[in-house]
Amino acid sequence: MTETTPYDADRARFTRQALARLVVCDHAVDVADRAAAMVATENDPDTGPGGRVSQAFQLIELAERALVSAVIYERERGSSWTEIAQYLDIGPKEAEERFAPHLDGWHTAFDIPYRLDDTGRKRIPQLPTAAYDPAWACEHLDRWAYLQRIGTDAVSSGLLMAVPQEESPATP
Repeated sequence: MTETTPYDADRARFTRQALARLVVCDHAVDVADRAAAMVATENDPDTGPGGRVSQAFQLIELAERALVSAVIYERERGSSWTEIAQYLDIGPKEAEERFAPHLDGWHTAFDIPYRLDDTGRKRIPQLPTAAYDPAWACEHLDRWAYLQRIGTDAVSSGLLMAVPQEESPATP
C-alpha cells in the first residue's frame, strides 16, 4: 500500500527524471559550498590538527553522494550501464553492482515514502529532500544559482516536467 505525503501534489508535477536531477543539483551545491569553505585561510589558526584533512574527507563523502545521485539521474533519463560505466572507468557489470542498490532504494522510496525511526513514532522520508519537496528545492537551488551568478531560474527552467493528467469530464 502506498502512503501519502504532504508533498505528493508538488511531486506529481515533476517526472522522476526531473526529481533525480533536482537531487543531483542539491548534492552538487553541498559539494560546492563545502569546497568554498576550504578556500579561506583566516580561520586556519582556529582549526585543530588534522582539521583541513577532515574537511577534505567530507568533500569526498559529499562527492560520492553526488555521484550516486548522478547515476540515478542517468538511469532515469535512459542511460545504459555501459554508457555510465565508461565515465567511471569500470565495466558495466561492476557499475550495475555498485549502484543498483541505490537505484532500488530510489524506486522503493516512491512506494514506501517513510520509515519509522528507532522509537517507532517519527516518520522519516526516504526520498532525498530535493525529490521529496521539489517546490522548495527549485526555489532554493534557483536562489543559489542566482547568487553564484549562474543565472536566474538556472535549475528549474531546464527540468522535464510531468504531463498534466487531463481531468475527467464531469458527469451529469
